[in-house]
Amino acid sequence: MTEITSPMDIAKEAMEIIKKGAFLTVKAGDAVNTMTIGWATMGHIWRKDVLMVAVRKSRHTFGVIEKTDHFTVSVPTSDYKKEVLFCGTKSGKDFDKFKECNLKTVPGKTVASPVIDIPGYHFECRIVYKTAMDPKFLDAAYDGSLYSDKDYHTLYFGEITACYKTE
Repeated sequence: MTEITSPMDIAKEAMEIIKKGAFLTVKAGDAVNTMTIGWATMGHIWRKDVLMVAVRKSRHTFGVIEKTDHFTVSVPTSDYKKEVLFCGTKSGKDFDKFKECNLKTVPGKTVASPVIDIPGYHFECRIVYKTAMDPKFLDAAYDGSLYSDKDYHTLYFGEITACYKTE
């Protein structure tokens, strides 16, 4: 495991991979779920390195993340296309994604949510702000093309409390 002292040093590379799919994992009580994300942003705000993820209210993960104050993002650096596709198209309400995809987890170092035990970049985050999207502030071009079903995201801003790479 390689500790990354400045997540912004690997932000460009991590974001390119996230566009193809990464794992957002949350744990609240005994409930643990992972889902695929393809949208995120990383930056420096409130004097902290922050990773923002977006979760639609219709997703099973939304019910879990709403009960906690943390999440992890595991960004695969090897081929996990099949697992990313499964976790992005199947609900944790209906499937045990970990079992179906043979995904193992390891405990987070700084948060209660685990990371996916794969080669890749891992971000552990403490939620410092969240906000539900208000469509009246969204450009109409995005609203029509991305939210035709009106299933808007909630945005979770997570202070990056640990960042590392595993092989």
